[in-house]
Amino acid sequence: MSAASATVLPAPPPTLGWRPGCAYAALALPLAFVSLPLYVQLPFHYASVLGLPLSAIGAVMLGVRLLDAVVDPALGRLADRCFDAGATVAWRAAGLCAIVLALAFAALWQPPAGAPSLVIGWLAGALLLCTLAYSAATILHQSWGTRWGGGPALRARVTGWREGGTLVGVLLASALPAWLGWPATSLALAALLGLGLAGLRRVPPPAAAAPAGPGVAAAPASPWRVPAFRQLLAVFVLNGIAAAIPATLLPFFVADRLQLPQWQPVLLLAYFASAVAGLPLWVRAAARWGAAPVWRAGMVATVVAFAATPWIGAGDGLAFAAICVASGLALGADLALPGALLTGVIQQGGGAGRDEGRYLGWWAFATKLNLALAAGLVLPLLGFAGYRTGSADAAGLQALAWAYGGLPCVLKLAAAAALWRAERLNPRWKERE
Repeated sequence: MSAASATVLPAPPPTLGWRPGCAYAALALPLAFVSLPLYVQLPFHYASVLGLPLSAIGAVMLGVRLLDAVVDPALGRLADRCFDAGATVAWRAAGLCAIVLALAFAALWQPPAGAPSLVIGWLAGALLLCTLAYSAATILHQSWGTRWGGGPALRARVTGWREGGTLVGVLLASALPAWLGWPATSLALAALLGLGLAGLRRVPPPAAAAPAGPGVAAAPASPWRVPAFRQLLAVFVLNGIAAAIPATLLPFFVADRLQLPQWQPVLLLAYFASAVAGLPLWVRAAARWGAAPVWRAGMVATVVAFAATPWIGAGDGLAFAAICVASGLALGADLALPGALLTGVIQQGGGAGRDEGRYLGWWAFATKLNLALAAGLVLPLLGFAGYRTGSADAAGLQALAWAYGGLPCVLKLAAAAALWRAERLNPRWKERE
């Protein structure tokens, strides 16, 4: 018997019940808690409270986001090295990232008094530390669960618990700052990060690399050399842009098309609360019918739920709330199932236990690319079509409605078609328990 075959490897959890599931999801909660203030509330705070010009804030945020996206693959390689050294080293690395994240987040909301150039420099430095620590911690956390591997049902449960924690974190982030203020919210984040690290310490350690078995190829040097990864990433990007466009345009649609800006917090709450309720149903469905077919069904369900949006007009708040609930229920498929498929691709590509960080680094890069493309393509197109913020021009508002509700449906259908083609090339994507 060879040394490789004699090695005893940590076994993945046979199931992921509510105790280990909650423990694993505990770190996803504060990581999601950070993301909403950084992307939504931070620009408004520096513009309205501190009086910085929007052009300076936008330049800083664009530069930091571009740098953050570019370094994600390198952070993924570093995560793999941490796991190669053992689960304890990976956990300590996550702890270091959590400390930097908590300190940088607190610093963002308490810049020093002084000239605008000093405040801008403080914003750039604190935001860069915050985003890099957030990205590194996220990749480490996702790699931990991805390295458990397992069958289709376990993979869906792992991503389901993680994304459930993400949704709860988003809900908290939408409410706590208004209730507590930013200093207390920063302390709450530090406490949640501590609880998340304690939870991660209580779950099974990730498995080490296993020898390649029958039907499993040796790992290539780069994820890009794995055809299944390229195919899955193409679907993920198409579907991600379809989701990022409404996320980018929601404030404009609610304020100018519906003329109900005060409804935005309630609509967001309805959307994310529905996603929390629907997530377990999609996880169970994937175990029964397979991750790829169920994800495709979720895309179609989103199109059905969203198809009437271009015809929603001023004052139709209740009708749009119903659309938010229906599309929120469908969101669970987008949250749980792509990550489950990615874990299977890593296993079949021979990278299980050694290259999860590399894959997840590029996955994180694609996620941020989706947001950048949504804003970078749709907002200029809307301007070209005649839409202006606060305008009552009928043609411009109709262009906004079609961009918000029509274009995402077209992209969702294209993603569903791409996934159907990829399933035919990768029959194991349809595996079920």
